[in-house]
Amino acid sequence: MNRLSGKVALVTGASAGIGRATAKLFAREGASLVVGARRKEELDALVSEIEAEGGKAVALAGDVRSEDYAIALVALAAERYGRLDIAFNNAGVIGEAGPSTGVSVSGWNDAIAINLTGSFLGAKHQIAEMLKRGGGSIIFTSTFVGYSFGFPGVAAYAASKSGLVGLTQALAAEYGPQNIRVNAILPGAVDTDMYREMNNTAESQAFITNLHALKRVATAEELARSVLYLASDDAAFVTGTASLVDGGVSITRT
Repeated sequence: MNRLSGKVALVTGASAGIGRATAKLFAREGASLVVGARRKEELDALVSEIEAEGGKAVALAGDVRSEDYAIALVALAAERYGRLDIAFNNAGVIGEAGPSTGVSVSGWNDAIAINLTGSFLGAKHQIAEMLKRGGGSIIFTSTFVGYSFGFPGVAAYAASKSGLVGLTQALAAEYGPQNIRVNAILPGAVDTDMYREMNNTAESQAFITNLHALKRVATAEELARSVLYLASDDAAFVTGTASLVDGGVSITRT
């Protein structure tokens, strides 16, 4: 407990799934939270849960495609808590799926805008604030898809998420001298609303489960613990990594 005591953390995509679980774990570990997502009602419920457990959190709803929203989230952290130490840029979408020859330009652009550009805009302003305080930790949510495993029918998702690995490396090299660490987690299948939407039959879920060496999918809380490690001082010498948290899906051929 208290691995993040005295720290201020920002989490996007916090209304559900990995983002929600991570925000709650960060708070239990002593961090003061700024949580963001598009759905205000879910964010408000999350803040209430964190406060009920004795934690501190404030919510701001918005769209990560907007640079103004990225600026506002960082400003809220600075105004409410006086600093920003950790940012988990987790907001993302599957985007338009299906045969790549049928993917629309708007569908492609939306996936890139939310998954890749939105994360860049967040980091751009988060890093500027962290530099005022002597460093910090940035974490992105990428995926094994398009990195160590090819899935048909998700070209926009794969391209936008694998782009985060390049962004991670570039930012880590650029800001490492100023004590800013930048890493990405690459989850395997995680039992979230998004996962169940993509895999809404028993057959589909069994297929995905079997792809993993552990022969199960992860919980959001398991991913949150990996994010906590990268956010904390336990990972003080870890930067520029694409950290597979994938249950062995990348190495399994059985």
